[in-house]
Amino acid sequence: MTGEKQALESLPGVGEATAGKLREAGYTTIESLATATIGELCEAIEIGEAQAKKIIAAARKVAEIGEFVTADKVLERRKTVGWITTGSKQLDTLLGGGVETRAVTEAFGEFGSGKSQIGHQLCINVQLPPEEGGLGAKAVFIDTENTFRPERVLQMATGAGIDPNEALKNILVARSYNTDQQLLIAEKAEDIIEREGVRLLVIDSLTSHFRAEYTGRGTLAERQQKLARHLLTLHRIADLKDVAIFATNQVQARPDMFFGDPTRPIGGHILGHSATTRIYLRKSKGGRRIARIVDSPNLPEGESVFMITEGGIRD
Repeated sequence: MTGEKQALESLPGVGEATAGKLREAGYTTIESLATATIGELCEAIEIGEAQAKKIIAAARKVAEIGEFVTADKVLERRKTVGWITTGSKQLDTLLGGGVETRAVTEAFGEFGSGKSQIGHQLCINVQLPPEEGGLGAKAVFIDTENTFRPERVLQMATGAGIDPNEALKNILVARSYNTDQQLLIAEKAEDIIEREGVRLLVIDSLTSHFRAEYTGRGTLAERQQKLARHLLTLHRIADLKDVAIFATNQVQARPDMFFGDPTRPIGGHILGHSATTRIYLRKSKGGRRIARIVDSPNLPEGESVFMITEGGIRD
């Protein structure tokens, strides 16, 4: 019997059959059960509310979720956060050291602003050793817009001094064609992350399917609920698996804006409040790109300039 199976079956109310159903539904760890809702569990494995409540409560007790700790313990845990370099020292400085683990970093901007390029670059840089700004780990790339290009990975890997063929083998790509697939792939990624030693999850883009499938005001509430559920999964992965989440986002025009920037990111307040750090990217002269911190719990507002070269993201 595997450790995983023993862990699930050690919970009160979880027998052999229930444990099997839980694993089939994607609840393979105590932590994934501890962060589930009663409604989700009832629907996933067809059990009553009382049993679901009992299982979740037991999982939370084992995982110590909901337990109060002193702030100095939180600071100690923060010291183990990892950072992935973007390839640009200026951009790394703006982000406080690079793209951090246990957080969701959102980059939004118009087409050609560099969102996908940064996503590709991070998939390379996460493979670098820590002394070179990486985490010596693999990456998962969820492609919703057919933007992943292995040819670009080869160029960037060469630029970073990594064996291009090895770099490709260390990036796990999943293509999503609708919102349901996107949510399912994110949930499946939890198991892959642990098994494959993944420390980065890129979603390019986070909102394109939501934007295409839910049109009109009548569908807005349903879209936002689904997006909120997706973001909860991403935050759970980031925090419990010590993974960096990098999500790109589209923008839409604001015809009522006569002054300032006439664009705004898709996703509304749900995404605005959920992303840990939000970066706005825009084109500048001479092939330059400008990154600006829009929102962050610990980073000051500011801007940095970077370039997209054949070898990747550079100052």
